[in-house]
Amino acid sequence: MSVLRFDNVSKRYASGRDALSEVSFEVGTGEMLFVTGHSGAGKSTLLRLIHLSERPSRGTVLFGERNLMKVRGRRVALHRREVGVVFQDHRLLADRSVADNVGLPLILRGERRGEIGKRVRSLLDRVGLGDRANALPAQLSAGEQQRVGIARAIIAEPRLLVADEPTGNLDPTLSAEIMALFESLPERGTSVLIASHDLALVKRMKKRVLVLNQGRLVDDISPEDLAE
Repeated sequence: MSVLRFDNVSKRYASGRDALSEVSFEVGTGEMLFVTGHSGAGKSTLLRLIHLSERPSRGTVLFGERNLMKVRGRRVALHRREVGVVFQDHRLLADRSVADNVGLPLILRGERRGEIGKRVRSLLDRVGLGDRANALPAQLSAGEQQRVGIARAIIAEPRLLVADEPTGNLDPTLSAEIMALFESLPERGTSVLIASHDLALVKRMKKRVLVLNQGRLVDDISPEDLAE
C-alpha cells in the first residue's frame, strides 16, 4: 500500500518554465527513500506539491486515497497535519522558544500541555538540543536551527515526512545522527522522503533513490542496484 503516488505530474510556472514533467512514482507505507538531482532539477517543487504549498499543472497526486487536487480551504490545514516538513530555511517562530517551536504541531492538535512538554523534552534530547529548550531561534547556530526544524517536523509522528536538504548545515557526525533518527521513523509508521544533492550521503544510506533531471524522473534506483 502506498502513502503517496504521483501520476504523470507536471508543474509549469507562469514564466513558462517546466519545473516537473510527467513525473510518476509511489512511496510505500513505512518506506524511506531519497530524491536527488542537480540544483533546479525539480526536487523542491516536488516537495511543495506534497505539502500543498503549490499545485500541479497536470496529473494527479494521491496521499493515500486522497486526491490532493480536491483538497481546498480548511482541509489543506488538516492535510498538513499528516505531513511533516523540514524546510531549507527552517521557518522557526522568532519570538518563541525552541521548546515552543517544537511543540507547535501538538499544540495545534489540542494535546495536553503536560504530554506536550514530556514529548518535547524527549525529542530535544534525541536531536542533541536538550540544553537549548528555552533559547530563541536567533540564539542558535544554523545547524541548531536545522535540528529544531527537524524535531518540529517529526514530533506529531506524521504519516509522511518530507525533508529538503535536511543535513545541509550539519557536520558529518550530526548528519549521521539525524539520518539514524530518520531511519527509525518507518518503524513508527512514518514514511520518509528526503531531497538531497549529497550523493555520498545518498549512497551510504543504501535506500531507494529517485533521480530528477530538468524536471523529469530519469531513474528509480533500488537499494540493491545502488549497492552495485
